[in-house]
Amino acid sequence: MSTKIKSPDNLPNKPGVYIMKDDSDTIIYIGKAKSLVKRVKSYFREKLDRPKTQILMSHFDSLEYIVTNSEKEALILEATLIKKHRPRYNVQLKDDKRYPYVKITDEEFPRLVITRNVTKNGVYFGPFTDVGSVKQTVKFLKSLFKIRTCRNMNGPCLNSQIDLCYAPCDGKISKEEYGEIINKIDLFFQGKYSTIVNNLKKEMVEAADREEFEKAAVIRDQITSIEEIMEKQFVDFVDDDLDQDVIAIAPSENEVIVIIMPIRNGKIVGRDDFLMSGSQYDSSSEIMFSFIQQYYGYNRHIPKQILLDENIDEKELLEEWLSDLRGNKVTIKVPQKGVKLRLVKMAKKNAEIIKHQKKNMENSLIELKKYLKLEKVPHVIEGYDISNISGQFAVGSKVSFKDGKPYKKRYKHFRMETPGPNDFAMMEELLTRRLKLIDSDPEPDLMVIDGGKGQLGMACGVLEKLNLTHIPVIGIAKEFEEIYLPNTKRPIIIPKNNKALHLLQQVRDESHRFAITYHRKLRSKDISASSLDDIVGIGKKRKIALLKEFGSIENIKKASIEELAKTNGMNQKTAENVYNYYH
Repeated sequence: MSTKIKSPDNLPNKPGVYIMKDDSDTIIYIGKAKSLVKRVKSYFREKLDRPKTQILMSHFDSLEYIVTNSEKEALILEATLIKKHRPRYNVQLKDDKRYPYVKITDEEFPRLVITRNVTKNGVYFGPFTDVGSVKQTVKFLKSLFKIRTCRNMNGPCLNSQIDLCYAPCDGKISKEEYGEIINKIDLFFQGKYSTIVNNLKKEMVEAADREEFEKAAVIRDQITSIEEIMEKQFVDFVDDDLDQDVIAIAPSENEVIVIIMPIRNGKIVGRDDFLMSGSQYDSSSEIMFSFIQQYYGYNRHIPKQILLDENIDEKELLEEWLSDLRGNKVTIKVPQKGVKLRLVKMAKKNAEIIKHQKKNMENSLIELKKYLKLEKVPHVIEGYDISNISGQFAVGSKVSFKDGKPYKKRYKHFRMETPGPNDFAMMEELLTRRLKLIDSDPEPDLMVIDGGKGQLGMACGVLEKLNLTHIPVIGIAKEFEEIYLPNTKRPIIIPKNNKALHLLQQVRDESHRFAITYHRKLRSKDISASSLDDIVGIGKKRKIALLKEFGSIENIKKASIEELAKTNGMNQKTAENVYNYYH
């Protein structure tokens, strides 16, 4: 329960959190204190030496405070309230990426799923910054350990029949045996690869001693697969026991780039960058303190050690809080020599590179504004494309770029209803359907259409029909990379080496890639659902046997009659039927 006051004189000499508000009752700053009265009184001196304090107090009207049992509790409450209210004058971690987690579900026979929503049920690993990589890893683990993927266990499915699942739904594996497999996956995401491999080697020897040679061969292949993927994914250091996060910052004018490199079992397992906003009046120590406080406050792995590029104030308070979160001692250090110093320098160098890249991207957006004569810098750019074959499986795509980078959260596919082939009419349908979603999907700062004057004119017609002519739109013709603007006779030529043109090309190419990928997916689904079923002599069992043997419809198409005939359950006549159907 908070208490509202106008003056600091009546504040208690106890730890807690203070909440400053302006005359409209809006929260402008949240802080913690070991002693509320001493800390808050420092804001009311006659001479305020810090620019931030001067600006803050020029907007101050009232104060609320919450007493806590300890300074550590105040630290936790401060982080929670900053995340909830996002006050104007607090340094804030801009983490809007919503990275995915991998979840082991809370079921009798658990599944492995990728999710962006964290609940109380299940075990979570992450967040993971490389979405493509985590999808490949989950796919690899599912096939490697043959765990179930179905939502409802209502009988053996295709996966069990082609040996991709142990079929717990059919009683082919006990709950205990399945639990052992889940434990291996748990160890995998904890980075304990050597433990998994050692356990598997013991199981392989035991299986061989019992003359279960088929099981031993499966385990051998699992060991090989894990060792191969680990060799490809990680960079080794000398100390195998390292469990660290390396953090460095690179300040710019209004925000700070923060780089974090996690190290698990002596291996760099990734790199991520963040922005800290509202930092122009804060010291490096304050910025780093705020980052650690906000970054580790929710669903993060807490390492044994955090390495920084410079010392911070109140380090002991953070160590105590992090140790509680982890369950054992956590230390924060600024290394002076050796491998640890090299790691910090590497992180610092990465932070500086990201800062320069961000500056270059800002410059390219400013250049784009100038060339296209826009009223404001186009922070959000959308690109559109159509993909079909003779009008079949026609799809449209919308991609979004935010501050020059793909913003995949706003990507969208559309199944086209316009009969084809008619790319012009399909594009009109695509733009109309997209722009009718503005209430749920905010309008962009710039729309990019793949095409010349004709396509641009059509796009302008759609905007006019929907009373959205204030949204800038351009066409980019592929042959000479000419840029067409509404109501102009001649195209704009942006120099080939200009970054503004490169950004437009990237938007255009990404919309094409996204459309054609979805189109191919629809085509392949249609083929796999129907083509084998149309062949004389191919029933359910032979269809499964062919897919198990060749892996895909494409590989079946490429197979010879002899190869098809060798498949389990097939004969010469049926093999000829399959071959002739595809040739």
